[in-house]
Amino acid sequence: MDLGLAGRIAWVTGASRGIGFAIAEALAAEGARLALGARDAAGLAAAADRLAAHPGARARPFVHPLDLADAAAVSAWAEVCRTQLGPAAVLVVCSGGPPAGRHAELSSATWRQAAELLLHGTVGLIEAALPAMEAARWGRILVVSSLAVRQPVDGLMLSNSLRAAVQGYIRTLANEVAPLGITANCVAPGYTRTERLTELSARQAAMRGVSEAEIEAGWLAGIPAGRLAEPHEIAAAAAFLVGEPAGYITGQLVTVDGGCVRSLL
Repeated sequence: MDLGLAGRIAWVTGASRGIGFAIAEALAAEGARLALGARDAAGLAAAADRLAAHPGARARPFVHPLDLADAAAVSAWAEVCRTQLGPAAVLVVCSGGPPAGRHAELSSATWRQAAELLLHGTVGLIEAALPAMEAARWGRILVVSSLAVRQPVDGLMLSNSLRAAVQGYIRTLANEVAPLGITANCVAPGYTRTERLTELSARQAAMRGVSEAEIEAGWLAGIPAGRLAEPHEIAAAAAFLVGEPAGYITGQLVTVDGGCVRSLL
């Protein structure tokens, strides 16, 4: 299927590794022109090298470091991308997760920092990208969320709470921008083989006093597909949602989890 992304400019954050990189790779395969952001400058450069070698790539991606928890850095990153590459037709917001922890373990400062990362950083990027999309009367906004929005994960108080807030924001925004030809969605990965999942496994093992192998076995027991997701499987759904054929899909949380979430909605 041709997703109609050839030549379109896509800004992708969290793109140095994991799901963010996989999404950038999927968009490169469609011929999109990429601007990438992440905190790890060396990782970003390595990601750009890999993507430039992709058969579908039109040019080496533009890269610039970005800390989504820093409002000034978010504005500066968007301005540099706009100046050096051009305004975004597609915006993919992917961030690392906030620290794991139970309510009693979290300080007010930790809550504020997590809100900057997950909520305010997302809003800031969308504010920067929207004017050009509105002028073009075409745009795609996608936030990489988590199955925790539908089925909270024990020990992830910050992520469970703030990703739900982001979903409320995206669902409301979707209705406001739909008349302008702009969609806004979230994709919710399930347990995916990434460095973030390795960190979560270690944290939960320590909390419960069991091995990391036991934690992963428990996850697998709850996934009908019987395995973890690979980043490219999340990226496939993401690429479709930001493509031309998905123009009538908006305000949605699309869960890609091997059947892990059992709810009907």
